[in-house]
Amino acid sequence: MSSWPDQPVIWEVNTAAWLRELGGPAGGRRRLDDVSSAEWDALLPPGVDAVWLMGVWERSPAGIAIARGNAGLRSDFRAALGDVTDADIVGSPYCIRSYSVDPAFGGEEGLAAARAELARRGLRLLLDYVPNHVAPDHAWTTEHPELFVHGSSEDVGAHPEAYLEVGGAHLAHGRDPYFPPWPDVVQLNAFEPRLRQATASTLAAIGDRADGVRCDMAMLMMNAVFARTWGANAGPEPAADFWPEVLAQVRATHPGMVFVAEAYWDLEWDLQQQGFDFCYDKRLYDRLVHEDAGAVRAHLGADLGYQHRLVRFLENHDEPRAAAAMDKGRERAAAVVIATLPGATLWHQGQLAGRRVRLPVFLDRWPDEPVDPDLLAFHERLLAATEERKVRAGDWALLGVEGWPDNDSAHQLLSWSWGDATHRAVVVVNLSAQASQGRVALPWPDLEGRWWRLTDIVSPGTTFDREGGELAAAGLYVDLPPWGYNVFAVGEIPAFLMRPDPTHAGR
Repeated sequence: MSSWPDQPVIWEVNTAAWLRELGGPAGGRRRLDDVSSAEWDALLPPGVDAVWLMGVWERSPAGIAIARGNAGLRSDFRAALGDVTDADIVGSPYCIRSYSVDPAFGGEEGLAAARAELARRGLRLLLDYVPNHVAPDHAWTTEHPELFVHGSSEDVGAHPEAYLEVGGAHLAHGRDPYFPPWPDVVQLNAFEPRLRQATASTLAAIGDRADGVRCDMAMLMMNAVFARTWGANAGPEPAADFWPEVLAQVRATHPGMVFVAEAYWDLEWDLQQQGFDFCYDKRLYDRLVHEDAGAVRAHLGADLGYQHRLVRFLENHDEPRAAAAMDKGRERAAAVVIATLPGATLWHQGQLAGRRVRLPVFLDRWPDEPVDPDLLAFHERLLAATEERKVRAGDWALLGVEGWPDNDSAHQLLSWSWGDATHRAVVVVNLSAQASQGRVALPWPDLEGRWWRLTDIVSPGTTFDREGGELAAAGLYVDLPPWGYNVFAVGEIPAFLMRPDPTHAGR
């Protein structure tokens, strides 16, 4: 497999639910090595560079029993899947018994077959790693208890729900500093040197079977966060932080392996500095879903090197479905933003078709939901067009948009450009529920004295011809309806072909 692209498009697949949907013997699920070529083709949208097979590792029988018996979880399961049964509760993919491929999915042979199918399509395979915790029946809990956070008798007496007794030792349940302990997992100790070595070995073994890894809740293992979470129970803080030490070891043997960090609390930049190739851009997600164009514009003013190493998304298995969190207009406008910004992009299985129910990761059966054919066609057109027309190639620039004294709606417009010696593109998005007008200041100094054709590659049939002098002097005039957008490919056309066009760009 060739090296990763600079700005990969990642497709997240719920492995257990997908294989069950495909079906298998006696109403069970398909194995990865029994998936046909046509079924792989049907799974993959256009424009994808990598597939994240979420949840391939061996799930914990102990974790499954805990999930089936937990009243709070059962309530969540029923809310998502009204007719849920114990057979649907297959355990959390983040309660891992071992980093071996679950036999239910075809084991190691099944994963190898899946990777080969993806490689034949020029796609890379991304898998999970959970650095913070393991299942209570993971072999380490009995064979290497030194790798875990331990509690004193006083700790256990004060908070018995937060500890698990294994072989006379009291091992802490996993948690982050803002939530109660998770009852189905056991907390690893980020300060323990032997854990760091074991983590590096496990990641290298994953690198033998995949092209990259998505590290769950990566910020929990940073020294400052871990010390705040566990205090004296963690022991003395090492001089070196967790991730630089671990990732350096893995990259010594797997230099092409890509590391993606699930990151929150504005720690993305710090994790980039500690060695991650890409980090979740949760801040952009929150602003697109809950805030206005000004908030998004401020976020996009960050250093470009930092932005190129962010993962932009509107949905993943932890967030509400985009179709449920936003109305259709806002969802489409936000999708255009995500698809055309610098950095990696992440799209979630079911998102393109408008699924509204977020399936708990413990379950392997989706509820029946209708496909939104218009939304699916829009998403597929957006992803295909941005890939085929190489919209995100060249230099990116955030563009200014000006209004007039009697019309300040321009502040609701977002715009940026891409360009190199072979192509130019301009994106304009109205991130509001009102019609908005403005003039976009284009970044190219050679506009004057030439004619330019602006072709909206996401909205077929939307084309405008403009004289370069006007574009250079006044900017590109746009008039967009609520939540409207243009993704313009900009190309020069010979002046003798021109006919004056009194209309203005916008839709």
